[in-house]
Amino acid sequence: MKTFLTGLLAAAGLLAQTHWVGTWGAAPATQSDEAAMKTQKLLFDNQTVREIVHTTLGGETVRVRLSNAFGAVPVEIGAAHLAVRKAGAAIDPASDRELKFGGRSRVEIPAGAVVLSDPIAVKVPELSDVAISLYLPGKVMGAGVHYSSQQTSYIAKGNVTGAATLENPETFTSWVFLTGLEVQAPATAGSIVTFGDSITDGARSSVDGNHRWPDMLASRLAARKGGTKFGVVNMGIGGNRILHEGMASKRPQFGINALARFDADVLAQPGVKYLVILEGINDIGHAGSSAPASETVTADDIIVGMKQMIERAHEKGIKVIGCTITPFEGPANITRGYWTPEKAKVRDAVNEWIRSGKGYDGFIDFDKAVREPANPTKVLPAFDSGDQLHPSDAGYDAMGKAIDLALFR
Repeated sequence: MKTFLTGLLAAAGLLAQTHWVGTWGAAPATQSDEAAMKTQKLLFDNQTVREIVHTTLGGETVRVRLSNAFGAVPVEIGAAHLAVRKAGAAIDPASDRELKFGGRSRVEIPAGAVVLSDPIAVKVPELSDVAISLYLPGKVMGAGVHYSSQQTSYIAKGNVTGAATLENPETFTSWVFLTGLEVQAPATAGSIVTFGDSITDGARSSVDGNHRWPDMLASRLAARKGGTKFGVVNMGIGGNRILHEGMASKRPQFGINALARFDADVLAQPGVKYLVILEGINDIGHAGSSAPASETVTADDIIVGMKQMIERAHEKGIKVIGCTITPFEGPANITRGYWTPEKAKVRDAVNEWIRSGKGYDGFIDFDKAVREPANPTKVLPAFDSGDQLHPSDAGYDAMGKAIDLALFR
């Protein structure tokens, strides 16, 4: 009887424990040159940026992760606030909280560094919009930048981090200095990191629609009754490759190679229990097209890169789910050499290995979910955004519905 009671008390203690879990995230890419940053509204001087993010897991204690990744100089954050977003640039004033760092209202982020805000008590519902406002008092070039957010954020003059709304703000569709929102959750909860390229990032989905396939996964998990609660942290970067840089300095927004960013974008995330990988399409397509032919890869090259990520995740106790590479034959892709019959064979070989169960702990057949049955090298027209490469909202929805939630126990 004593042993039984001890076990019950131990179980109760475990349930009472909490840990940090990612509810939202974005992977940073390298800085562009100053002229390009100015064009993309990523040069700041005495301005507040109010960035909008969409939660996946709710919580009542939260913190923010800020990054000066790839920045060459320190960056001062003069003030920061967090609030639940109402609409546009407007927040719910009752939810507004000042963010502090070691008890201070300002923080200097060294070049290349990450800082965490102090925990704050505020109720953040699941599948809701949150506004994080950062005041940048000095002239600074954006770092920790995720260039294509498919989300409207706002820029206003001066320090208006706590303002209920912003007067005539500029808008932009990147996330800057902001790479994570985390909640305290029960020990049983965890996060799922979705790691990939533009198709994971949600390219060409509706702006402000939260219609990326990871969003679809998060919505389905939230609706699932009982079982473990999960946050979904989207670490996709448009144009990313497993084995080569984002066209080096020509396209810094494509990020460093997946193996190089794996530690920061996957292993360093809090509370990760599962990793879902959708990478490889750009390794195949870019070479000889928008990247040198010398960067041509074989199916075995890609598989070796995938095995590296699997092993590194397994070292941390993370289960890894692989996704088959989606079709990409189309007139524009053929003309620029992104798709060729030889490249199609590489994709088929990689997909065959993913389905074989010889590496991943499970797989999601995105290829089957979006391909045209009569022409399996092509995306089904109803699921095509128009470039024969990226899905439409309907395509992302089909991808989300193709995921067997039993993979995430």
